[in-house]
Amino acid sequence: MSGIGILGVSGRMGRAIANIAAAQDVAIAGGIDRNGEVHGDHTTAAGLADAADVLIDFTSPEALAGHLDAAVAAGTPIVIGTTGLSPEHHALIDAAAQKIALVQTYNTSLGVNMLRGLVEEAARRLGPDWDIDIVEMHHRHKLDTPSGTALLLGASANIGRGAADGRALNRFDRMQEGPHEREEGGIYYASLRGGSVAGDHQVIFATDGERIELGHRAESRAIFAKGAVKAALWLTQGRAPGRYTMADVLGL
Repeated sequence: MSGIGILGVSGRMGRAIANIAAAQDVAIAGGIDRNGEVHGDHTTAAGLADAADVLIDFTSPEALAGHLDAAVAAGTPIVIGTTGLSPEHHALIDAAAQKIALVQTYNTSLGVNMLRGLVEEAARRLGPDWDIDIVEMHHRHKLDTPSGTALLLGASANIGRGAADGRALNRFDRMQEGPHEREEGGIYYASLRGGSVAGDHQVIFATDGERIELGHRAESRAIFAKGAVKAALWLTQGRAPGRYTMADVLGL
């Protein structure tokens, strides 16, 4: 095995992935960073894709198209953990998945992916008189809001409520439009940014007289790095082209 190629190798997640891979004796084929930092002999995404057995990408939405092109050209599977993706990015991922195996996820931790199932089940069993709010907090440097994980949990709530897709019931307009009455059945979001928080997420189901709170607290980026390495190794096991999720990787 030539190893894992890390896109964004000098970023917070890139460094964490390299550390976890080293601790698990998983080979690293190399890594590149948008600032020109290089680990190994490969200086471009195309060169890294040619050399690696699998790629891991925790960079930026702007870099995704080029990384997908490199992965497809080399026939190399890829794990995509980048957040802040648009519908256009997801269309690119769908197109790439016709040719290579890839895992796209907003969160690679086992705990969050277990939480998704709990949220979906609660939303399915509780009626629309139970309001759903998703509250998340991350470090001060995180740019996208809501977080990808919040949207992942919201997608589970949408599915549980029988929405046509994972976004139909999402509502982001409470702050933008000023005070107005809450829409029954809507799924609302709140985002906090500060300090060095790795990631806190809480899904609140509230009705008259009672409340259910389901949550997850990430104490270290290592949990995400472990999941990303696990997903990368899973992809190297002869997976057919397609778009997979962490639920597939973890057998949930």
